[in-house]
Amino acid sequence: MTTLTKSLDDYLRLRRNLGYQLADAARLLPRFVAWMDANEQPTVTIANTIAWVETVSAEPGSTVWPRRMTAVRGFARYLSGIDSATEVPPIGLFPSRRRWRTPFIYSADDITALMGHAQHDLDSRLPAATYSTLIGLLAVTGLRIGEAIRLDRADVDLAAGVLLVRQSKFMKTRKVPVLSSTVAALRTYAAQRDTHLPAPSTASFFMTVTGKRLLYPVVQTVFHSLCSEAGIGVGAARGPRLHDLRHTFAVTTLVNWYRSGADVHVRLPYLSTYLGHRDPRFTYWYLSAAPELLALAAERLEPRDGQVQS
Repeated sequence: MTTLTKSLDDYLRLRRNLGYQLADAARLLPRFVAWMDANEQPTVTIANTIAWVETVSAEPGSTVWPRRMTAVRGFARYLSGIDSATEVPPIGLFPSRRRWRTPFIYSADDITALMGHAQHDLDSRLPAATYSTLIGLLAVTGLRIGEAIRLDRADVDLAAGVLLVRQSKFMKTRKVPVLSSTVAALRTYAAQRDTHLPAPSTASFFMTVTGKRLLYPVVQTVFHSLCSEAGIGVGAARGPRLHDLRHTFAVTTLVNWYRSGADVHVRLPYLSTYLGHRDPRFTYWYLSAAPELLALAAERLEPRDGQVQS
């Protein structure tokens, strides 16, 4: 094991212990270190970093080079505390503008249609109930799909009406209270699931017809099929995605707050906590996610009787 390889292992372990998932770093940095070793480069410098970044081709405007540079920059900062000869690449060598994808906002009728098609188009033994309940839960809680399919039976407290989301993004754990109507739907599903699978082999709350935990790629495929069958997103500039159910929950909540005259900026941290955002500033993004939100916000800020509304 080379010195750089050992340092990389230590770096990734440290970052993970701090709660970072490091999707790009864990994938790209081993390639960088392998390239460094192959080229007999013991120390990270700006020159060899640029050389490695440009070993792959990238179209103008692509994020390939910026993401490779960002991964190495973080590693170089860590190395600079170990090896004073390390050069940390400055920000801006490969600039990238992050473009947020405008979410597809589902209407209430869209959600009803999706759940209806799940009930009627899928296997009635269990998948119909599994997918209709799962879609409904995502729509009314804004859970990430990964959080929902990782729920175990012990995480769903139907008596208290609380979901325990364990070690989600940034390794955060949180409790998500749900409405009584949601509890009723979850209880109905649990009864149907237990009837079909009286002796399950997994602790998962949501199950496949064979008693296994749901897999994200399969859920995504089924969801896209349901959208197609329901005609949702036809003609839309941006097609519907599974994750857009989370966006829809956040936007709908904000719209309802604006309409009711609530102080949105006071309430926003609560929504941020509920959604499991690391920082409220990430929740503020939803204020620009839908034109209706902007219009409502502008209306709230229009002067009335010489005063600016808060």
